[in-house]
Amino acid sequence: MSGPTLSGTVRSIAAAAALAGLASPALADGRHGGRLPQLRPATPATLAGTCEDLVGRLAGLADTTVTASTTVAAGTLAVGGQPVAEHCRVTGRTAQHVSPVDQKTYAIGFELRLPKAWNGRFFHQGNGGIDGSVVTATGGFGGGPLTHALAQGFAVLSSDAGHSNAQGGPAFGLDPQARLDYGYQAVAKLTPLAKQAIAVAYGKGPDRSYFGGCSNGGRHTLIAAARYSQDYDGFLAGAPGYNLPLAALANIFGAQRYATVATADPSTPAGLETAFTAAERRTVANAVLARCDALDGATDGLVQDTQACQRRFNFMRDVPTCSGARDGSCLTQAQKIAIAPIFKGATTSNGERFYASFPFDSGIGAGGIPFWEFTAPLVLDSGAVGTIFKVPPTTAALTNGPAFSLGLDIDTALAELYATNATYTESAMSFMTPPDATDLNDLRRRGAKVMVYHGVSDPIFSVNDTEAWYRGVDRTSGGRAEDFARFYRVPGMGHCSGGPATDQADFLTPLVAWVEGGKAPGALIASARGAGNAGGVNPEVPADWSATRTRPLCAYPAVAVYKGRGDVEQAASWTCRTPKGHGRGHDRGHDRGDDHDD
Repeated sequence: MSGPTLSGTVRSIAAAAALAGLASPALADGRHGGRLPQLRPATPATLAGTCEDLVGRLAGLADTTVTASTTVAAGTLAVGGQPVAEHCRVTGRTAQHVSPVDQKTYAIGFELRLPKAWNGRFFHQGNGGIDGSVVTATGGFGGGPLTHALAQGFAVLSSDAGHSNAQGGPAFGLDPQARLDYGYQAVAKLTPLAKQAIAVAYGKGPDRSYFGGCSNGGRHTLIAAARYSQDYDGFLAGAPGYNLPLAALANIFGAQRYATVATADPSTPAGLETAFTAAERRTVANAVLARCDALDGATDGLVQDTQACQRRFNFMRDVPTCSGARDGSCLTQAQKIAIAPIFKGATTSNGERFYASFPFDSGIGAGGIPFWEFTAPLVLDSGAVGTIFKVPPTTAALTNGPAFSLGLDIDTALAELYATNATYTESAMSFMTPPDATDLNDLRRRGAKVMVYHGVSDPIFSVNDTEAWYRGVDRTSGGRAEDFARFYRVPGMGHCSGGPATDQADFLTPLVAWVEGGKAPGALIASARGAGNAGGVNPEVPADWSATRTRPLCAYPAVAVYKGRGDVEQAASWTCRTPKGHGRGHDRGHDRGDDHDD
């Protein structure tokens, strides 16, 4: 439903907020001699009026219906065992339309959480999967939460990106506009709406704006960095599937490979998993550790130098080949032939690779692997590729996902990810990916910053794809990536969290310090979530690790190296060092100085 446009008063508030967000004349030195603008810090404010009167005060938001605004008492909401302070929860919908294809009514549903004591910042929360639900707007990120945006006093927005899963999950892909809203246009519509609502609530708009999320939320983040660099100052992307359509098709490619050696019905997740059982995955993980664990100076169940490990580890040679029946301690030659291409990167029938390779890492034996490898291609990627991404879409993926995926012609489907027609005028590779993912020079020139983290054992979005993105950003910026972007690999971690890893870290605080204080982040301290962890226990922390193990997460291309002295369980005993001969212009094999001495 539409309402009247904003009043002149609210327009004035929004305009003043935009002016307040301009970079100050102060300039910060870049590592390569450039002079980058230094953005002003945000200043706090308090809520004007009551939560309950916001419904009336926000009635002027264009093309928007505000359905409720209620007070959430302190402690009502807790994240990671942390009580959240009193705040307002505003709910609504915007940009409603009726589809000319399926005749369903679509709208962008949202919630905006507004702290009574506001820090002057806005955090746009990108959500995972195919969206479709308004996830609680806390502004959290990977692992067990040490902190989150709402707890720090941000105003936080969450949305369903323009469709409801109650309408049939991926079936929204039949509507051309719902596709575009999911891909990028919901962000374009919500950003000014949220900033205007904040201006009404506090009497000023946000001084600084941030965007963050993991998985599809990481994709949303990198798209916002490329498309909306003027609207946000800081970007926090976890496991950013910015090539999501290709990753989904690659996962189907993998399922087809597994199906050739499955010993039970491959159209079921349990049957498909017989191609590569839990015991067999642990055998591969142990083989990786046997070859690579000590490369960083300590045998500790983590592989820090991923690149060196890929050079040393040979899947065909180092994993035992079964001489008799499969018993979990070996792989058959047929299994190796089927599985190796999945790690090398999905290809077309003529051998042309269309998605990144996956590194061998210790997390391949983790418990989160089966869902992404054996369930997702049959029940998630089928609907995404078939109904949301292909042109033309098909409902066959909705009625029998396993049959669709296992029978899919990969070459034809790949072409359909790039196709358009009179109804679907943007291809999936247009609406789902950044227009030029590696060109972030507009963002760099205005003083905005980007931080990205990715689990090395992520089985659905490859860390190698994110590394390629970062290298591309460095090339496109003339070797200046470190002036405005940081990329952190998390050894052992799966998709966004979990795995045998130190997966708990605070990325948001250093991002704010970089954006608003000019303090570039170095190594970050990450923790294992063993018994007693307040943010939530990770059951995959190995029994022989300290429950409170810490490690430095090193900014790429550096890797953590044991100093040769001190408690191996503590980050203070490790240093970040760039491997020699890495190949980037400013990587000279030097110690980056990110030591963690007490």
